[in-house]
Amino acid sequence: MVFLSFIAAFLMRRSIASDWVSAPKPKILFANTFILLVSSGCVEMARRHLKQRDRTAFNRWWTGATVLGALFLLGQTLAWRQLANEGFYMASTPSVSFFYMLTAAHAAHVIFALAALVYVDVQAIRFRLGPAKRTGIDVSAIFWHFLDVMWIGLMLLIYLLG
Repeated sequence: MVFLSFIAAFLMRRSIASDWVSAPKPKILFANTFILLVSSGCVEMARRHLKQRDRTAFNRWWTGATVLGALFLLGQTLAWRQLANEGFYMASTPSVSFFYMLTAAHAAHVIFALAALVYVDVQAIRFRLGPAKRTGIDVSAIFWHFLDVMWIGLMLLIYLLG
């Protein structure tokens, strides 16, 4: 609901704006998108290995996904710094404001999803999760994939209309 509200506000503001100037897009956004997609691939590889009862491979792939998720957040921080270094701040233009707001909302969700990935990682390493106890794994994976979809949607919105 948060994203839908922000996107609706973005579309409304853009449609009535005579002062809308397209926001610059940091080049690191492409790398961030790739990192996030690869991370989801790692989550799915982990789940496949868990179905095959290969806990070692599950732990390796899941940890890889978690590390890539943290790398994505670092990349987002770099994107915001790139904008700031170019003189684009939250109050610069409406499009820049929406860029910061949309990507920060996504980053906040990523932080919570990353906490879920870390939780699963720790529990799996301690052998408290596995093929018979998949709920936490599945819920975390679905949330992570949802954030991929949201990110792709945000990037389309930002690149096509931002």
